[in-house]
Amino acid sequence: MRKISIFGSTGSVGRSTVSLVQRHKSAYEILALSGCSNVELLAQQARDLRPNFAVIADENRLDELCRALEGSGVSAVGGREALLEAAELPVDWFMSAIVGIAGLEVSLKAAGSARVLALANKESLVCGGFLLKRICAENGCTLIPVDSEHSALFQIFEAVNYDGIENVFLTASGGPFLRSPIEQLASVTPEQAANHPNWNMGTRISIDSASMFNKAMELIELKELFPIEWRKFQVLIHPQSLVHGIVSFVDRGMFAQIGPTDMRHPISVALNWPERREQGLQPVDLTKLGPLEFERPDVSKFPALEQAELVMELGGLAGAVFNGAKERAADLFISRKIRFTEMAEIVGKVLNRHARRVSGKQSQFDLPAVRSADLWARSVFDEIAGTP
Repeated sequence: MRKISIFGSTGSVGRSTVSLVQRHKSAYEILALSGCSNVELLAQQARDLRPNFAVIADENRLDELCRALEGSGVSAVGGREALLEAAELPVDWFMSAIVGIAGLEVSLKAAGSARVLALANKESLVCGGFLLKRICAENGCTLIPVDSEHSALFQIFEAVNYDGIENVFLTASGGPFLRSPIEQLASVTPEQAANHPNWNMGTRISIDSASMFNKAMELIELKELFPIEWRKFQVLIHPQSLVHGIVSFVDRGMFAQIGPTDMRHPISVALNWPERREQGLQPVDLTKLGPLEFERPDVSKFPALEQAELVMELGGLAGAVFNGAKERAADLFISRKIRFTEMAEIVGKVLNRHARRVSGKQSQFDLPAVRSADLWARSVFDEIAGTP
């Protein structure tokens, strides 16, 4: 029986993970589940899966969770310290699906105690990739990406080596504004940006997808995950979201991974690696696919993609700066304090200011430095945006 923990179990990826585990409950011993503030769902999951611990990140909701789990035999704990302590429980498999920079330290803790770290938290690699990979290496922890695009490339590289690679393509749906004229983007609302055409995701992730910040983060992740020169990375718009990753070689051969538009597939790959298991997903019917379209992204509409290239060129703490500014941009856009187009515009200014301040300097790279860079980026973003 495999011991597993699912952190971020009440979020989109976490719920999908729980649904897969529920299909084969007898195969797993659940040590911990964690959620941010959704007490009702966390308690429901805990009563069904019977983990040793149910952790609520919002300590103010702990009493509510305790009441919801009374008589279940599940220990309810809450707050940041409890979250980090539970992340250190030794497990065979750990899902890191907490959204945002808050998930970084959880991933670092899990990397020191889990045999396999299934990573759905982009910030862990974008902000602290060097730290995370070092801890994984020191503790023999296998890191498996859960993003559908990185999972696709992980699967391809399980079959082929890195020799002779010409390009690595990340596919992107293009989001809800793929065909929208650029002059209309300034007036879009958070509700419109959160209405993704293909994927059922949370509000913030959907807005990141609509602005291509999500794809920019994935480019930076790609640099951290695989030993490939980042200048070989390209983004392709693929509205059907069926081809998730492509690798081309110097002999003009190509490998592509096709999978359903369902996050349970890449989660299942990570959960069952190195084996495969039937999970009740609908097969892709090749006879009914219709045309598969691919095109280059318009970087004038989606400047975050070029910003990702600057982040990869700068290295060091640039990822933490980029992510901090991006997260603050989403905060202000959701609260209607800045426009959709101002998100990337101001993030670019923050990133350029960071590039000037670190020019020719060697950055310290540890967790306090990452936190400091994150706070600096948010503060500078507010200064430029003119918000308190």
